[in-house]
Amino acid sequence: MALITCKDAAFAYEGHTAVSGLNFTVHVGDYLCIVGENGSGKSTLIKGLLRLKAPSSGMVELGDGLRANEIGYLPQQTAAQKDFPASVYEVVLSGRLSQRGLRPFYAKEDKRAAAENMERLGITALRRRCYRELSGGQQQRVLLARALCATRRLLLLDEPVAGLDPLVTQEFYRIVAKINGTLGLTVIMVSHDVASAVRYAGYILHLKSEQVFFGTASDYMLTEAGSAFLGGTSA
Repeated sequence: MALITCKDAAFAYEGHTAVSGLNFTVHVGDYLCIVGENGSGKSTLIKGLLRLKAPSSGMVELGDGLRANEIGYLPQQTAAQKDFPASVYEVVLSGRLSQRGLRPFYAKEDKRAAAENMERLGITALRRRCYRELSGGQQQRVLLARALCATRRLLLLDEPVAGLDPLVTQEFYRIVAKINGTLGLTVIMVSHDVASAVRYAGYILHLKSEQVFFGTASDYMLTEAGSAFLGGTSA
């Protein structure tokens, strides 16, 4: 079952086309990594998938009853977000806001989801710690738990390992792959780490202001673009 379908889609930014020629489909349970150089249109596409930006041409369809507010989203962190003065539990629980609707308080199922996802990410012992006091890797686990609280269907991760050390980065990739495999959650991740992308993801979407490649990770490794990136060309 297709969750997202792009047909001849293009997105513009400030009147200029940022990315075009998008033709790909993401099915239930897929793990897709979006790769490409800076300025290739990755962030603009993410805004389009979140319904924050309409395509300038073509179409982007959400299928199987998926709504934009059901997407668990982990954005790139800003300095202000890293210094957020809230407890780990409060940050994770806030992922349930879109599910809360008009209810003034969190329900038992919201608190249960927060507890389950903190346990899943191994951060239960940190629940009372202040978020801004955590390491970068711990903060990303908290934000991933928050994103999991927002969805049972699709995770959208925008450069989640930026600024993390190599060991923490690989552990984060393993966690996401486990979530994809054990929970059956569909994952779309933007990444500069092409080697890890082809190792963990099932599908690759390569952008360079237009769609260069979409297909399986194994097929991507055989392409000129894949060989160049994996051979050490800056991502």
